[in-house]
Amino acid sequence: MSDTHSDSAPSVHDSSEDRLAGSASPDPGDAGLEWLAEGSVTAAAGFRAAGIHCGLKRSRPDLALIVADASVPAAGMFTTNRVQAAPVRYCREVLAGGRARALVVNSGNANACTGAQGERDAAEMALILATALGAEADEILVCSTGVIGRNLPMDVLRTGIPAAVEALSAAAESADAAARAIMTTDTVPKACACRVELGGGSVVVGGIAKGSGMVGPDLELAAQGGAAHATTLAFLTTDAVLEPTPLAAMLQRAAEGSFNSITVDGDTSTNDTLLLLASGASGVAAESAEDRLLLQRAISAVAQRLALAVVRDGEGATRVLRFDVSGAVDEGQARRVARSLANSPLIKTAFHAGEPNWGRLMMAVGKGDRGIDPDSIAIRVGGLEVVAGGMGTPHDAAELSRRMTTDEVVIEVELGLGAAAATMWTCDLSAEYVRINATYLT
Repeated sequence: MSDTHSDSAPSVHDSSEDRLAGSASPDPGDAGLEWLAEGSVTAAAGFRAAGIHCGLKRSRPDLALIVADASVPAAGMFTTNRVQAAPVRYCREVLAGGRARALVVNSGNANACTGAQGERDAAEMALILATALGAEADEILVCSTGVIGRNLPMDVLRTGIPAAVEALSAAAESADAAARAIMTTDTVPKACACRVELGGGSVVVGGIAKGSGMVGPDLELAAQGGAAHATTLAFLTTDAVLEPTPLAAMLQRAAEGSFNSITVDGDTSTNDTLLLLASGASGVAAESAEDRLLLQRAISAVAQRLALAVVRDGEGATRVLRFDVSGAVDEGQARRVARSLANSPLIKTAFHAGEPNWGRLMMAVGKGDRGIDPDSIAIRVGGLEVVAGGMGTPHDAAELSRRMTTDEVVIEVELGLGAAAATMWTCDLSAEYVRINATYLT
């Protein structure tokens, strides 16, 4: 099996390019944020990137680098799957020091379930890049995505990583090449960046991501422990001046409203990684409470745009589903119910076909948390009330079907128990998802 898939993914089509960084009703307000045309991971000053084909895949790009001009504050969040790829464990150790110089990412091979050899290979990837940059190996982060259970062909990486170093540039084209090099079954690259004005001047936050299938992240900070879901890689950069501790706190807050609030199929990956590096190249720090709020908004907004791009590019997806759960006793209850709804194959297939079966929504709400009061549930689909007091309400089935098949559908669930709320995003489930996942190795 794979954490994503191999080189059989469809190629990028011009007709879908406009999906890569669009925003499906993001929660963080855009007020005060300037979204940059062709914004990506090198939009923030102090970073270069590269993406090349080194031979891990048959023909598509498969090796990416993101390099800071010097060692910089860095933070990471990782899959909570108990089966973790060698690069995940390696990155956790590097980030214990709160700093990094560069990131090397390969696609086509997950380097997961590869034992001691996989650990050695991840460390060697870091050493190769460190040597080429004149850096220390413990400053290098390593990520992999692709087929699980196969050893990396290190011969192609020994030549490929130095070749990628030669291609490093801060140009938008290099950032785009990096975004394409981390893709697996993705059909489009995913990138965005914004500028925000702080008291001392402007700073930029940018990033790239990949993800299409085996997506249901529940990421944790490098120093934490836990258990849950995942399959996404996302790399954020900023030129703001930030120390490691506040940087990690901002990343954690950003993840809750973005990558920890999406799912495609609810399956748990071995390789999920979310990283944030701060070059400080702008010379601008978030000194005041207002500045810190604005910078948090920018980081959260970039993370959410990238996360929603993953949902829109879900394997076989034709629409985005947003589940807004309110009236919960606490946020945990709201998130459990929202996740139950978003991970239901019956609900996802119903929205794919426009099948007006609201009973499936009630089923998923009820199984999401044992504290639910069935008689207090109210549900609206695309603004149309279909349930009140736990019972169906009179509505036009044809109109419900129409509202279920728009590009983005908002499903509002009121539990009637308290004041807490949560949102989850997912996509519909189509026959194309089955085809992709029934044939990914063949």
